Amino acid sequence: MTVELISVGTELLLGNIINTNANYLAVQCAGLGFSLYHQITVGDNEIRLYEAIKVALQRADIIILTGGLGPTTDDISKETLAKVLDRELIMDDHSKDRIMSYFHNAASSDKEMSEELYKITDNNWKQALKINGSTVVDNDNGTAPGYIVEDDNKIFILLPGPPSELIPMFEKSILPYLKKLQDKVFVTKMVKICGIGEAKAETMIIDLINNQSNPTIAPYAKNGEVHFRITASANNTDEANSLITPILKELEVRFADNIYSENEDETLEDVVVKLLKDKKLTLCTAESCTGGLLGGRIINVAGASDVYMEGYITYSNKAKIKNLNVNPNTLNTYGAVSQETAKEMAIGAANVSGASVAVAVTGIAGPGGGSKEKPVGLVYIACSLMGHINVIECNFKGNRKRVRERSVVAALDLIRRSILTYK
Repeated sequence: MTVELISVGTELLLGNIINTNANYLAVQCAGLGFSLYHQITVGDNEIRLYEAIKVALQRADIIILTGGLGPTTDDISKETLAKVLDRELIMDDHSKDRIMSYFHNAASSDKEMSEELYKITDNNWKQALKINGSTVVDNDNGTAPGYIVEDDNKIFILLPGPPSELIPMFEKSILPYLKKLQDKVFVTKMVKICGIGEAKAETMIIDLINNQSNPTIAPYAKNGEVHFRITASANNTDEANSLITPILKELEVRFADNIYSENEDETLEDVVVKLLKDKKLTLCTAESCTGGLLGGRIINVAGASDVYMEGYITYSNKAKIKNLNVNPNTLNTYGAVSQETAKEMAIGAANVSGASVAVAVTGIAGPGGGSKEKPVGLVYIACSLMGHINVIECNFKGNRKRVRERSVVAALDLIRRSILTYK
């Protein structure tokens, strides 16, 4: 089935609020095996929203509208859809009772606030109106209910805009409804790789992509990473898995140790922390151009405190000398951005901290500071593991933010590879 997503709200259109709902719903639709070919964002304008719905009717089986279900005059999603379908808006007593209970419970639990704050105003009853013939979807986290409207083999789903209301409502009520519309079982697996760019990664499997039918392979690029999503449809889960397995094995052959995970929820830093724990190793970081981003990624992992000892941000040459014992002659001869300096930073961090693994990053993030010999994007990363040193040179393209982020990914990958190859 084909789905179209219409996000309603001028604040979204102007970029005042990031549209995380679109991302969430797109992922959910893909997981259900539905095709999502179009997304559109419309401001709080009835004429333009009316036109958007009419267009969506021509090309989608399921149309999901998010936002525009509030109590104010600029909340127009329900009203506009009613006009498109030529249906009346009628009072829903169930929704009215829930709105009254919501305000009563809020006032009872917040005695210190003014009673005026929780007084029901006339426009709140706007949220209790429903499109005649629609199914009301209760909102356990707010006052705006959602709706399912079926009309001439088309399905409309209206959801409130706040993610704290939309996501629980979708998972509790909408997802089970949509699953009943599936005529096949869909199974998805993820393969995550690093150390290879998107263009090269796609080239390595272009024959698989060109000949794909079921399962399908979809590449997704991230900073320094490429993810492949393999999706199969079948009559049952076992059959779908049997279709995916040969593709997984082929990717494992072609990408080998560039694959760091086949778990959709596992990050590169998750893998690094797990490896450190499994090998009973400890880690220290020494950062120059990344300025703490590497340490931050590691600390994001629950349980990182078991293995991560400390981190140094040695942005200046003086700091490298003072905190990591980098030789001044090395800096004078080779410069701060050099494999020699990166190596001494890693060794110094290992010695000072006592960690079994130390990784160091030094480079030119830009936009200034580069030269013909050392251009912007040149980064050296060194990893010391029990005295064994690995140093890599990277040449990243992009702005300052991108260079720093890709440097972090490369550093995490170097730690991973160093641990895997250490004997």
